[in-house]
Amino acid sequence: MNYTWNWGVLFNQTGVGSEVYWQWLAKGFGWLIVIGTSGWLIALMVGTVLGIMRTLPNTTPINKVARMLGTAYVNFFRNVPLLVQLFFWFYVMPTWLSGDLQKWWLQDIHPNTSAVISASIGLGLFTAARIVEQVRTGIESLPKGQSNASYALGFTTSQVYRYVLLPQAFRVILPPLSSEMTNCYKNASVASLVGVAELISQTKTISEYTQNTIEVYAFATLIYLVFNLTLIFLMTKLEQKLRIKGQIDGGLA
Repeated sequence: MNYTWNWGVLFNQTGVGSEVYWQWLAKGFGWLIVIGTSGWLIALMVGTVLGIMRTLPNTTPINKVARMLGTAYVNFFRNVPLLVQLFFWFYVMPTWLSGDLQKWWLQDIHPNTSAVISASIGLGLFTAARIVEQVRTGIESLPKGQSNASYALGFTTSQVYRYVLLPQAFRVILPPLSSEMTNCYKNASVASLVGVAELISQTKTISEYTQNTIEVYAFATLIYLVFNLTLIFLMTKLEQKLRIKGQIDGGLA
């Protein structure tokens, strides 16, 4: 194979002003952080609300409807591919907007901005479907006596969830939430398919410009690896700090 190795490729000039290729990679990583973080916040908020809805006491018509809505959300968003959802938010949703709002979306804001917003929403709603189930299982894993005792003390349903169930449930589900967070940042790479110049998109561009494919993708892989290992390390420390003895660590001190 006639291949010219160049591990210093990221320090070569791009031909655009005084920029070098590592700056392109850094910009791509920045957009990855923006999309991954925005998507994660959307997923956490939506997933928590719907997870609560799925565990509401099945005693009133409103609660029954809420449980049905939560279940329908999970069944829909978890079984439709992320790429399809992303294309919907980028290509289809703008056509449903009203006249002025559609003009603003399609003409007034920068195309990269609209792509970032679409990618964040699509990624967030897709990830939320998984968080719904994690929140649900976390709540349902707690002893029933806790909620019964709370109601006996005069707590309302919202107070039971706020002060008793959710603080414990989130400690129980921290390990799967950690995994879901890293998945969210990795899945942000699909934003490159709607024109966002995130890490994978920039890596592909640099590879095409320089023909040093192996080196460029090796650097991108290293960035993903270091970033996700850092996230896992921080979340592990948080898990250890918030651990509930007897529920997460098997009762070990």
